[in-house]
Amino acid sequence: MEESWATSGAGPGRDAGLDLGVDLHLETAGEATHSGVRKGLTDALREAVRGGRLPPGTRLPSSRSLAVDLGIARNTVADAYGDLVAEGWLTARQGSGTRVAERAVSRPAEPAPRRRAAGGPTYDLKPGTPDLASFPRAAWLKAARKAMTAAPNDALGYGDPRGRIELRTALADYLARARGVHADPDRIVVCAGFAQGLALLAGVLRARGLREMAVESYGLDVHWNLVQRAGLRTRPLPFDELGTSTGELSTVSGTASGSPKAVLLTPAHQFPMGVPLHPDRRAAAVDWARRGNGLILEDDYDGEFRYDRQPVGALQGLDPDRVVYLGTASKSLAPGLRLGWMVLPAPIAAEVVEAKGGAEWACGALDQLTLAEFITSGAYDRHVRGARLRYRRRRDQLIEALAARAPEVRATGIAAGLHAVLELPPGTERTVVQAASWQRLGVQGLASFRHPAAPRLAERDALVVGYGTPPDHAWAGALEALCRVLP
Repeated sequence: MEESWATSGAGPGRDAGLDLGVDLHLETAGEATHSGVRKGLTDALREAVRGGRLPPGTRLPSSRSLAVDLGIARNTVADAYGDLVAEGWLTARQGSGTRVAERAVSRPAEPAPRRRAAGGPTYDLKPGTPDLASFPRAAWLKAARKAMTAAPNDALGYGDPRGRIELRTALADYLARARGVHADPDRIVVCAGFAQGLALLAGVLRARGLREMAVESYGLDVHWNLVQRAGLRTRPLPFDELGTSTGELSTVSGTASGSPKAVLLTPAHQFPMGVPLHPDRRAAAVDWARRGNGLILEDDYDGEFRYDRQPVGALQGLDPDRVVYLGTASKSLAPGLRLGWMVLPAPIAAEVVEAKGGAEWACGALDQLTLAEFITSGAYDRHVRGARLRYRRRRDQLIEALAARAPEVRATGIAAGLHAVLELPPGTERTVVQAASWQRLGVQGLASFRHPAAPRLAERDALVVGYGTPPDHAWAGALEALCRVLP
């Protein structure tokens, strides 16, 4: 079999029950044996995907249809498809058929001085996103149907700026049980992710007279920028192996006697360094807030994912009147839901609700009702437990690969979360990040998470690797690509 056309559609001489697909021009070669024909078909399909003739998402003909078109055994086609699914070129899902996997398409190499590939990475190991392919679509759809059926008519109106009472009640119960948060539904405000919550809080504190917010030396510039756009300066606190140095909070003050003070922390699992805030420093932060009219903004970043130690409870549990608890569904489910929540101290709750009521709410009531049903039915707990096992396996595979392929690279911050910090030899971070980009591997160096005003002594060379980001079919390839670029 040298060259064949596969039209995969019903027509004269074909079974009209076959599914419609795409026309495939396949250049195959191989011995006239099952293994030879299978290898020839596998190689031809792989090359069609690699070369871009079959773009991501393309649905391929069924094994029966393609077998009829090519005049070969159906099992041969099924085996070829299975080989390519295992390699990550194709995906197979019941009800959706066999499709080309979502991945960047290889292009011919450019001359040596210009080999840097254009477009997005083939493999993405940047932190901050869960495996979106594992979103529980069927369970979410079931919850949405039930929530929509039971929704009162007023759910389709403008409603309460705090969010739907069904979701606030479900969150109060869940957060108390799973994170040790003291939550009253009346003091919970649903927001469009962490970013909207932080922007609202920064605006309210600025109106109260705050001019400077303490932040961690390592974090996300998008959060620092939100604070600065509200008119506040950001002041980084020193960081060491025990986490953020909360002892430095004593130097943070308002502009006048009695004016508020504030700090933004990720105490349960610091992002990106991955360490929990030491218990003594947790207590010191709360004491600082109590003594000096201070407020702690607690970002419970990926708080649901703990592997090798007991969960670290929310800091808010130590003093609900001095800590604002912020959480989201972005890491546990998907950032595209744009669902987050704040548990507010009584003294500022009314001001935040007023500020949110006068702005764009951006939180759909139907999604709120769906999440409420998803939580109360137990589907959320089941999904988190399953995701925790899957991410732990990936983390373990990452550690095993480093031990075998890059023993000089040490992984830290791995007891929890969806990312790891890979410590690199001094002076190599920029080179490794550049090598990764040439391999079309998406990674980020630790330098990109360092506050511009952080003490220079805090500098260190490392990669921040999001092992939760790739879909399952791409994980093995991403891990292999990572090992190739590490020193």
